[in-house]
Amino acid sequence: MQKIYTKKPLVLIGLMGAGKTTIGVHLAHKIHLPFLDSDRLIEDLAGVTIPEIFERDGEEFFRKVESKTIRKYLKKEEAFVMATGGGAFMDEQVRTSIKKNAISIWLRAELEILLARVEQNKTRPLLNDVDKKQVLQDLMEKRYPIYSQADIIVDTDSNSRTIIVNEIIRQIEIFGQKNK
Repeated sequence: MQKIYTKKPLVLIGLMGAGKTTIGVHLAHKIHLPFLDSDRLIEDLAGVTIPEIFERDGEEFFRKVESKTIRKYLKKEEAFVMATGGGAFMDEQVRTSIKKNAISIWLRAELEILLARVEQNKTRPLLNDVDKKQVLQDLMEKRYPIYSQADIIVDTDSNSRTIIVNEIIRQIEIFGQKNK
């Protein structure tokens, strides 16, 4: 385990299947910071799962709650690692709050890697009863140009959590040196 230079939250962004939660847990453990998952925070607040929120209240309602929740935590002025939902960084208010209060880290992956990962998880509301590959392709085209505004970009095509986490730490240290 190691401590790195950061007084700011580290916010992981990327498409579903990029590894935000899995990598976030390992990163937080390695650098001794608390781990937060925006989806779990929302579920705890709502008392129901994200798929239930989508079904009951719709995506627009979920996005409003997601935006409010993330921005609330980023105002706390403490360091932590946060995994966000894939659509969170698309919200301009969330993006602005992250840019002001945190270091954004885009976990980027190729389409086939994302597809293989999401096939294993049946709790993705945007992928229910649809052509998963086409939905992911459409999301990549829409979101990747926005995700590219992240402070740090790390490819997660490797299945090695250790390699990915070490690369994130290396890039955070470089980012910290440039932005002292």
